[in-house]
Amino acid sequence: MSIRIGIYGYGNLGKGVEAAIRQNPDMELVGVFTRRSPESVSTRTEGVSVFHADELVNMTDKIDVLILCGGSATDLPVQTPELAKYFNVIDSFDTHARIPEHFENVDKTAKESGKIGIISVGWDPGMFSLNRLYASAVLPDGKDYTFWGKGVSQGHSDAIRRIEGVADAKQYTIPVEDALNAVRNGSAPELSTRQKHTRECFVVVEEGADKERIENEIKTMPNYFADYETTVHFISREELERDHSGIPHGGFVIRSGKTGINLEHNHIIEYSLKLDSNPEFTASVIVAYARAAYKLNKAGESGCKTVFDIAPGLLSAKDPTELRKDLL
Repeated sequence: MSIRIGIYGYGNLGKGVEAAIRQNPDMELVGVFTRRSPESVSTRTEGVSVFHADELVNMTDKIDVLILCGGSATDLPVQTPELAKYFNVIDSFDTHARIPEHFENVDKTAKESGKIGIISVGWDPGMFSLNRLYASAVLPDGKDYTFWGKGVSQGHSDAIRRIEGVADAKQYTIPVEDALNAVRNGSAPELSTRQKHTRECFVVVEEGADKERIENEIKTMPNYFADYETTVHFISREELERDHSGIPHGGFVIRSGKTGINLEHNHIIEYSLKLDSNPEFTASVIVAYARAAYKLNKAGESGCKTVFDIAPGLLSAKDPTELRKDLL
């Protein structure tokens, strides 16, 4: 029997989920559900049924797991607990500071409805979070370092696009090589925000816009650029479309630790990702966790989960016997 998946919202992440489901023969896509006109979304899908979101109330017995792919970081704290009343749900909520609050809200609803809600699934939070946990458990005497990039930060790009006079923009987060090498060498440095990453911005402005003002607004923007060494390039729309149309990303999680009676031995654990498409990779992680949500709910579990609560074997389409034979 296939796991029946619904997609709530569409866009780069939703399209990635659609593609990932096609790669998993134990899954089928029931449909895409949108708050917009279904006709406008249908032109972007490949023969997938598209419904208005109001139709979800009639689909509770036809969807095993609903994957939330639309909206913004402010939408998911409302959408996920609301939809967990009716479905097993998964989201990619990535505001790290608000995850505990989001967890409590989803957990309450999911336990009341007897459903599973898995939140903050992706690569950070998600795969990077798991590797920080594994590494710190293995090397308790040590330090964690997370570097992002080189890659497009969609949130930072959006922040630039909100500046008056900006027509479009892409922003790249870039690790500082000297800092990365110092961590890999085991010196366990203390690194400030500015020492770990730089930010590079490619900006298309509207005709007659004040470039000097725009550059200053970017470089002094709190919570986004003020704490970083930031470079701004003004380019044409043609250059942006030609050279910066993709959404690559990636990064490194590194644990530098010591063992021995006198802590005389140094160790480095490193996990890295190099992604051609940030949303497609995130979608692939989410789809694997959809399988886990289905298995957990079939086993009678309910409530909210994070990647820390999911046994690795639940992510795989292979049964435990195959996993022990092929991978262990």
